Amino acid sequence: MRAARLVTTTLVLTAHGSRDPRSAANTHAIAGHLRRVAPEYDVWVAFCEHSTPNLRDVLRDVGDDAVVVPFLLASAYHARVDIPAVIAESGAAVQIAPTLGEDDRLVQVLGERLTAAGASRFDPELGVVVAAVGSSHAAANARTARIAAPLSHGTRWAGVEVAFATQGPQPSLPEAVDRLRARGATRLMIAPWFLAHGRITDGIAGYAARNGIAMAEPLGAHRLVAATVLDRVEAALAAARIAAA
Repeated sequence: MRAARLVTTTLVLTAHGSRDPRSAANTHAIAGHLRRVAPEYDVWVAFCEHSTPNLRDVLRDVGDDAVVVPFLLASAYHARVDIPAVIAESGAAVQIAPTLGEDDRLVQVLGERLTAAGASRFDPELGVVVAAVGSSHAAANARTARIAAPLSHGTRWAGVEVAFATQGPQPSLPEAVDRLRARGATRLMIAPWFLAHGRITDGIAGYAARNGIAMAEPLGAHRLVAATVLDRVEAALAAARIAAA
């Protein structure tokens, strides 16, 4: 259990942003959960693009001594380049937390979404495709691919394949489906490795519908997603204390 802080820390939950309002709504839902369970933090929401408020504007308002938490699953372009560049331009003395990454709690949420969609952990003919956005950064894709092992642990599934929904990274969704069928899967399900619905998940859902494949919900505003955010904040604050010692 975290000890309550005597001094409020500003937490800036910073998402990618999307033209689809479902994405921003999910970010605000997580922010609301954080405010309820961690009142020691002054929680703000910001976006890199498309949605408002923009991170640049929020940094002008919060000033120094805030923690910017990339509300992103992978350490790809926005986390590695965009967010640090905006912070540098602002001149604000803020800490940057790590991305959410392939946290075991998020994998647990993914498993819960599959179960809610009808997947049985004891189905030896089930093949699961984890659909992620993909990145031009190969190391980010490699880290995302690691979630296949913990997701399949303790199941009797025919297999789990991590696929990428954007052009470039491999395997693609069809390639992952072919791999699972070659491994004996006669039933398939897609698990979107996304925080919320948006244009890309709509495209994945269209592919699933055309091919008769069931699809689970994205991670969404789950309490374990919020818990992972809080851990990333604590990691950033601990690193700052060590650096200042």
